[in-house]
Amino acid sequence: MTPDMPPEFATVLRRRLVEQLVDEDSLHDPDVRRAAAAVPRETFLGRAIYRPSDPPGVTVWTPVHRDTLPAEDWLRLVYENTTWVTQIDGLLAEDAAIPVTGGTPTSSSTLPGLILWMIEQAGTAPGKRTLIIGAGTGLSTAYVCEVTGEDNTIAVETDPAVAERARKALAEAGYAPTLITADGLRGYGDRAPYDVVLAFCSMRHIPYGLLRQVKDGGSLLVTLAGWGFGHGLVRLTADGVGSATGRFLPGYTSFMMARSHDRPSHGSLELLPGDERQSRIDPASLDDWVGRFVAQLAAPSAERLGAGGEQVLLDVATGSQAWTRPTEGGDGWTVIQRGPIKLWDAVEDSVALWRSHGSPHLSEFGITITPDAQRVWLGMSDGPSWALPV
Repeated sequence: MTPDMPPEFATVLRRRLVEQLVDEDSLHDPDVRRAAAAVPRETFLGRAIYRPSDPPGVTVWTPVHRDTLPAEDWLRLVYENTTWVTQIDGLLAEDAAIPVTGGTPTSSSTLPGLILWMIEQAGTAPGKRTLIIGAGTGLSTAYVCEVTGEDNTIAVETDPAVAERARKALAEAGYAPTLITADGLRGYGDRAPYDVVLAFCSMRHIPYGLLRQVKDGGSLLVTLAGWGFGHGLVRLTADGVGSATGRFLPGYTSFMMARSHDRPSHGSLELLPGDERQSRIDPASLDDWVGRFVAQLAAPSAERLGAGGEQVLLDVATGSQAWTRPTEGGDGWTVIQRGPIKLWDAVEDSVALWRSHGSPHLSEFGITITPDAQRVWLGMSDGPSWALPV
């Protein structure tokens, strides 16, 4: 708490947030509730956040500096159950003097309700050694310190500037966990094995080196995602020797992609002529949360662009393209495909399969990991399945 921050007001807002989360049925465990009431989020937001413009159009990220607001107004922002972006393309909000047009968020303070719910879902408890991937501002690390003890809390952050900022905030708040600057997808073998792994970033698959750092019966809570911008939060139970199984959880959870799993950069996109036909599905199916996840499973190396009836898929490995447009006259949609991989054929088959099972939420999906493959399945483990890229 800085001198200009009224501590009593912060405590009241923190208590109200806890009450809100309990009323919303997203906070249950007494140890996690105690953590929510104890950790001062204001310490971890630092001196500034980015506030996004409202869509449509290109997002404009306006830095909001703490010292430009009355202390009470700043605290009200702090204790909204909202994700506040703190870094855009490597530029921290506190270092930004003017709004940033476009750009990609690269670090944030995730809404507290989601962090606390994930801590519960992962089975974090006093005395359980917990690895956090993506320390971010340090808020999630502080919550875990309160639940399991700082000696059992290990966090990894890939961005040196973000890690240093988190380290200072944790110290200011009175926490001293192990905080490493490294690629979190490699885990941290020096403190393994872990009872719990909590990832506050997305990944395309579960790295085997990370999985082998989890105890037999230990849990991993990870958001699986891809270059098609589909996301699904999965809870896995490890067997201690490199295999695991689990199911996706209810809700709609997304995180920024881990930098080592992010899509490779490419030049400007030129849509080229190819084989044309009528699409068997409405391309807007890929705007649906589960629809785009299912499409992504079918074309895992394709980057998705566009929206609605004008979708674009670009396979970053082969250069294959698929793009759609409304058919002239308004009767359906045309798809144009080019290259060695028929991306839209695979997407159509995958979406049709999902629909034939009633278009269920991701909570009807699961995942099995063996030393040879990682497979997402629908319904039961012997049901229809897709291989993840590993």
